[in-house]
Amino acid sequence: MSLPSVENARATMLSAIVPLTAEAVPLAEADGSWLAEPVTAGRDQPPFDASAMDGWAVRSVDVRLGARLQIVGESAAGHDAGVTVQSGQAARIFTGAALPPVTDRVVIQEEAKRRDETVVLAAAPDGPAWVRPQGCDFRAGAVLLETGTRLNPWRLALAASAGRATVTCRRRPVVAILSTGDELVAPGQPAGPHQIYDACAPALAAFVRRSGGTPTLLGRARDNDASILAAVDAGVFDLLVTVGGASVGDHDRVKPAIRSAGGVLSVEGVAVRPGKPVWFAHLADGRPLLGLPGNPASALVCAELFLAPLIAALQGGTAAPDTGLAVLDGPLSANGPREHYMRAIVDNGPDGVRRVRPMSDQDSSLVTVMAAANALVRRLPGAPALEAGARVEVSIPGR
Repeated sequence: MSLPSVENARATMLSAIVPLTAEAVPLAEADGSWLAEPVTAGRDQPPFDASAMDGWAVRSVDVRLGARLQIVGESAAGHDAGVTVQSGQAARIFTGAALPPVTDRVVIQEEAKRRDETVVLAAAPDGPAWVRPQGCDFRAGAVLLETGTRLNPWRLALAASAGRATVTCRRRPVVAILSTGDELVAPGQPAGPHQIYDACAPALAAFVRRSGGTPTLLGRARDNDASILAAVDAGVFDLLVTVGGASVGDHDRVKPAIRSAGGVLSVEGVAVRPGKPVWFAHLADGRPLLGLPGNPASALVCAELFLAPLIAALQGGTAAPDTGLAVLDGPLSANGPREHYMRAIVDNGPDGVRRVRPMSDQDSSLVTVMAAANALVRRLPGAPALEAGARVEVSIPGR
């Protein structure tokens, strides 16, 4: 059977996703969520001509070297100046305060000296105005953040500047993680001589949280249909992620169990390394299921490629990897027929050039290699051998 490419498999998965319902979310809780409605400005920002510096509000026609102006009041941020500045006059003003009527310039305090009830200017007539005009940031009615935007602290500041206490976002999906395999035991529990600790479940829970979902752990199912289906039936989730049991061996029971319960598979493997056995299905009730391989590197690479986009799509958004080019530190052999994501270390050299060194051992079971890596080198099927100094595409895992 010919396996789909990463791009085609991902497209098949995403085409079947229906975004979750929308809800009002307080700004303090909205970081990492995707907007279900745009954020629109209700008024100009700033809502008045504002001073950009501490100094003196004046009329431009009065500004000349040595000019002496009468002080008639002051304007502080958050208060009405309550004064009109006539020709030959000035008002003390502070950063962020509204300019008094008719004034159109601020002479900064470094360019003026107070003399009793007057101020003497040392500013040139053609100097900066130090004024933030009304609406210079945004105007009333402007769309500040589009539907589908993922919120971060900078964008939340923009929403707050528009006066929004809440934003309308898609509900965060509950992502259930089910580990499978007789060989697995929870970290911290006694392990038998032929068992290993479950490294994938806690890592994937962290990945889900960073990707904008809410993780829930369903524990570990044994290598039989009844145990797998019992765990699935007991879970409450929007997306199920199974780990392990994804290949074609006699003890790989997850896909057969899901089929036996009415699940429909739409992806049964992907032409990718690591992660060839990754698969995708819908349960009988329509909820999506992503099946990940059991080796930690395979599971987490495929989480980058497929799980993050699924979590985003459930919230009406998209998840794009942080990609760029880097210079190879050494030679790289030709790639095989599957798209390959190589664990690697990337850093900036003393010359400021971004360099990358793929790990020498790409065995997908080696957690030490995966933990030491901070990047993935993407190699297309059939990519030729490369010499040191060649440029390759890299992505930075995690969010």
